[in-house]
Amino acid sequence: MNSAAVEEHLGYRFREPGLLRRALTRKAFAIESRQRGTACEDQDAYATLGDSVIRLSLVDLLMKAGALTPDEITRSKRELEREEVLAEIARELGIGPALRLGAGEEKQGARQQPYVLAESLEAVAGALYLDAGFMSAFLIISRWFEKRVAKASEPGQG
Repeated sequence: MNSAAVEEHLGYRFREPGLLRRALTRKAFAIESRQRGTACEDQDAYATLGDSVIRLSLVDLLMKAGALTPDEITRSKRELEREEVLAEIARELGIGPALRLGAGEEKQGARQQPYVLAESLEAVAGALYLDAGFMSAFLIISRWFEKRVAKASEPGQG
């Protein structure tokens, strides 16, 4: 699978495709590319940005769903941003097969590892923010979490 397939799953076409390509590029791949003389940036900065975009989106979604106290918001957000949840969303979006991995990561099956998928989903969120701005990124991220937020907001959940 390639980045075009990820765009299809996202329901969004990047104006700057290089942003998505970078979001799907692991550090090991970038290092190996640079060792071969090819300029290549990795996803790390985008993952940091995307983590913040996802957190802000989750707080907004949770408040709209009825979580009004800081404790309710924090508890539900903590559950929703768990590595396993982010990895599940990344799988739904087909991110694993589109990742650009280093040779060692490829041998270790990194495409299926939850922490790799979670970091990569955060990087994709960062790339969405950079390409489309917060509101468009928020709308896309909202679709990722819609059912999960509704479940987390049910009485006795979170």
